[in-house]
Amino acid sequence: MKMTAATPRHGNDSAPRAVGVTPKAVVMNTPTLAQRWRGSRNLLPALLFLGLFFFAPLIGLLLRGVLEPVPGLGNYQELFANSAYARVLFNTFSVAGLVTLFSVLLGFPLAWVITLVPRGWGRWLLNIVLLSMWTSLLARTYSWLVLLQASGVINKALMAMGIIDQPLEMVHNLTGVVIGMSYIMIPFIVLPLQATMQAIDPMVLQAGAICGASPWTNFFRVFLPLCRSGLFSGALMVFVMSLGYYVTPALLGGAQNMMLPEFIVQQVQSFLNWGLASAAAALLIVITLVLFYFYLKLQPESPVGSSNAR
Repeated sequence: MKMTAATPRHGNDSAPRAVGVTPKAVVMNTPTLAQRWRGSRNLLPALLFLGLFFFAPLIGLLLRGVLEPVPGLGNYQELFANSAYARVLFNTFSVAGLVTLFSVLLGFPLAWVITLVPRGWGRWLLNIVLLSMWTSLLARTYSWLVLLQASGVINKALMAMGIIDQPLEMVHNLTGVVIGMSYIMIPFIVLPLQATMQAIDPMVLQAGAICGASPWTNFFRVFLPLCRSGLFSGALMVFVMSLGYYVTPALLGGAQNMMLPEFIVQQVQSFLNWGLASAAAALLIVITLVLFYFYLKLQPESPVGSSNAR
């Protein structure tokens, strides 16, 4: 029998190659930088629109904060140094925090009920939540003004039941602002939470119960961590929106509970102090961006969180 010597393989010839694909073909299929830029020309109208109607006014706003009435950071220094302005900042964050807390405490059970009840009833409950969102914000705020005033339905009902002797002061103060804004913000907690709860496999909770977990342990150690993404996104949305709310605090709040949006409107319309108003608005923008960045850091599926987890 005649044996032939096998020809040795050199370099990377031992690595498997795709059938019918050569390195030259791979290079030819890779888009060049010029081709990528050629495809991005379709984005020019959208970029021009954003530049003219969003970025240009935003840059002008930021410049006014440091240029008027005199160049420098005097507006920001006054915003934090003045006790009255510092009180406005404190009111803004305290109201936003309270509204977020009550919205979560009320919205979480509601989202859970919508998920647990039969599908038909859950759809009706979800439609009611959506209907409250679609109702005019001004109409809802005035409705709470009528309900919470001294001669309103709530005070009359409490007095008729003998719970109170005198009407409670629930408007033009912090109580009215928190009640009205929490009612408005609850749908923004319910919708992401309900979508997250709906995606949870019930077998996971059954597995926890089979492994010996008590109902409370199953809730706090299994169910609640699975709801974290919807809870974080909804709470962040409510907190950021509460920071910039104007109508409800202006109608239900008082002078002692002025928030930053009311302060900005007052500085522009009453005092024509564009520099201080621009500094306050820029502060709101910076706070929103910082909160959004921390939200991305906390979310493991986000680009920022995933890049740090590697």
